[in-house]
Amino acid sequence: MSAQEKKHSSERLQRVIELCKSVEDKGVDPFAVDVDHIIATLKKCFSDWESPEELALDAEAVQYLASVIQNQGDWVKHRSTSLYTDPFLIEEKLQRLDKEGLVTLFTKVWNPIIELEQLSIPSIAEAMKYWNDLPPIDERWQRLDPTAVMTGATTREELIRQKILAEKTFFEELEAFWQTLKQKVGKNEKILYWDFVGADTYSETLDNAYMTSFLVTYGYATLKLDPLEEEIFIIPLKEPRSGLSDKQMVSVPISVSHEDWIRWKEENQT
Repeated sequence: MSAQEKKHSSERLQRVIELCKSVEDKGVDPFAVDVDHIIATLKKCFSDWESPEELALDAEAVQYLASVIQNQGDWVKHRSTSLYTDPFLIEEKLQRLDKEGLVTLFTKVWNPIIELEQLSIPSIAEAMKYWNDLPPIDERWQRLDPTAVMTGATTREELIRQKILAEKTFFEELEAFWQTLKQKVGKNEKILYWDFVGADTYSETLDNAYMTSFLVTYGYATLKLDPLEEEIFIIPLKEPRSGLSDKQMVSVPISVSHEDWIRWKEENQT
């Protein structure tokens, strides 16, 4: 293995360690860590280590991975001993109840909040001050003389030019942007996020990132994260996905700062 490849493997191990440490330090869901993928990565790199430092780094990664697996076991044990009920099971039970059963259940768990309001001397004084400070009605309801305005006609093209009307509806633009994504991906399954949203100007890049967020929100595409390589991919779907997915939806913040755009342009010009 070349020195460059060893450096790349060491960096991957460092990312594995940071990912596993985030479970303990930042409270990240332990099941968000792909244990099988990390084990395969460690197994692939182990045969190339020679120096004590490299072996120590490998051992540290294994130690943190074992901690993640322990956290997963603790999570399962806690849920099994705390009478945890899956929300989907609760929803299914509620759907099976008739009206009488649903009302009975509601009355058992309903805890109404009672609030008492009453007039007080300070509130009456404040109300009187408000009304006394108001100007007379004839001053408040003064009629303004209408301003004469010349009427005329216009065209749809003129309204579009003045940006009063949009040339396309938002969903028409979204459909066109989706087709652009599928053309850029071509026969490949996915495309790097910055390779798709990056443009010649920062303003165009922001517009692309804005539309991409709606592609994901409305089910035209999905995101795939590779935490080890620190890469984000966009995967266009063959057909828009209707409704919410059964999987838990997670918000993925992606930085599209001016510095990130400059860095991307420099990398693509070399």
